[in-house]
Amino acid sequence: MRNVKGTRHSLRSSRKLSIIAQDPSVKIDGRIVTASIDVPAEELLSGPRGYRVAVVDYDVTANALYQPADLPSGLDGEYHDPFADAPDETLLSDPRFHAQNVYAIAMRILARFEFALGRRVQWGCEGHQLNILPHAFAEPNAFYSRDDRSLFFGYFESFPDKQGNTHTVFSCLSHDVIAHETTHAILDGLRSRYLEPSSPDQGAFHEGLADVVALLSVFALPDVVGAALDATTGAALIDQALLEKDKLANSVLFRLADEMGQEMSGVRGSALRHSIVLPPGKDYMNDPAWQEVHNRGELLVAAMMRSFLDIWVSRLSRIGTIVDGKKDRSLVIEEGARAADHLLTMAIRAIDYCPPVDLSFSDYLSALLTVDREVVPDDRYGYREALLSNFRDFGIDPSRRADTDGSWLRCDEDMIYSRTHFDSMLRDNEEVFRFVWENRKALKIGDIGYIEVQSVRPSVRIAPDGFVLRETIAEYVQVLTVTAGELRQDLKVDVPEGIEFWRSLRLLGGGTLVFDEYGQLKYQIANHLLKDRGDRKRQGDRLSYLWKQGFLDKRKDGAGYFSALHLARSGVQERAG
Repeated sequence: MRNVKGTRHSLRSSRKLSIIAQDPSVKIDGRIVTASIDVPAEELLSGPRGYRVAVVDYDVTANALYQPADLPSGLDGEYHDPFADAPDETLLSDPRFHAQNVYAIAMRILARFEFALGRRVQWGCEGHQLNILPHAFAEPNAFYSRDDRSLFFGYFESFPDKQGNTHTVFSCLSHDVIAHETTHAILDGLRSRYLEPSSPDQGAFHEGLADVVALLSVFALPDVVGAALDATTGAALIDQALLEKDKLANSVLFRLADEMGQEMSGVRGSALRHSIVLPPGKDYMNDPAWQEVHNRGELLVAAMMRSFLDIWVSRLSRIGTIVDGKKDRSLVIEEGARAADHLLTMAIRAIDYCPPVDLSFSDYLSALLTVDREVVPDDRYGYREALLSNFRDFGIDPSRRADTDGSWLRCDEDMIYSRTHFDSMLRDNEEVFRFVWENRKALKIGDIGYIEVQSVRPSVRIAPDGFVLRETIAEYVQVLTVTAGELRQDLKVDVPEGIEFWRSLRLLGGGTLVFDEYGQLKYQIANHLLKDRGDRKRQGDRLSYLWKQGFLDKRKDGAGYFSALHLARSGVQERAG
């Protein structure tokens, strides 16, 4: 028998940490809304610094390094939360809690993505660890920077109140802001080319999805939801009048970053984003005012959150009243949590069913419908029906390449599998590239440009009934560099008149390949390079947008991209005030 040295310990897989669960300006019974959340357990260095997140509390404005937070484990693997019973004054002023707050929320969002996708998820930047700076600078801004491998959170002085008093607003204390920026870093890891300028929809998708994740993730915190519904805690019942659709839509649960919005706009009580109150039925998609990425992102948020609200209200209609028109509070919260959890899972999983370049809202809608149909064929609660209806209310229809129900068409082409190895296809970029090369005619890729397989990722999806769906997700891109003159004359692409004929331009195409557990291709979800007239129009529209926005003259990505976007947003808010 082999002699094994040491003692085997039964280690916890998660630990509890306190966070500010809404926004410091939101108070219930006179107190900031807090929650104790589960985050993956790990042995942390001072900071805290763990295997995925490293909090580095350096303030470039003050040239100061703040005292780091220590979150050690106690005896027998028991983890201690140093701020479990801390008063509001401590939460607002202690930089060590600020460090804990950003660490815990970022890790929770990362864990939520990994649960939905059924695999480990990498950041969009190099390395395994993402740096987070809770007090990065004295500015009303927060952003993700790929080049710096960091999330930066700013702070600023509030506008004076009626008595002339001000206070410091910390973006690192807003749950929504932290969840939003963490989602940017994760989405960049899942689809790196979504940071490249392409169309209004692609940039808006980054902003819209980040808001959707921030909003829906709150509904997994039952105490927070219950308190926010009627500003009370501990009651067993809730008035049915508070559960009407309009009442719920105007509750704090559907607003983002209240304090940031109030202070940046100078308007008390105005949230930075409140997309759900956008009136449906207008031609937003073609309105010039809705081409800016933050504004356009609100259309995605509005469609998603109105879908959630419809589903929640529908589920609540099945719950009877107990006495005096009141319903069981725990059931109300539970129905909201179930609906939000399912929709959030759909929102995350749908990324795997999106094309890797030139994403449109229509593509994302088809991805949502497809991934839910794959895992939950019986749409008994009407999720897909609600999504179709609400997206159409904002002028968004499924992709033109989709089936009659809006979901992606399954691949029915005859493929060559005999020259590739099944086991390698599950993980090897080179093996998938050979499959793509051998099948480029069936895949309608064409012979121009060069092809690169960017990723091959396993996925395990678990349905509500316990059904397990195993897939492999591969992503390839096709790149063609050509002059403007050749595009006009030879390839029949409409190029903006101001672009000189000799100028070199880069066109992108690409697709996502979804293989089943036996290595057979189920879906090819592609925006082809120049397969047909629709592709030529898409390329022309992309070049026109890039030319008008100045992206063909100035590179805008990484830190500069998100920093500029968010500063521009704050500038708009200040002018509005």
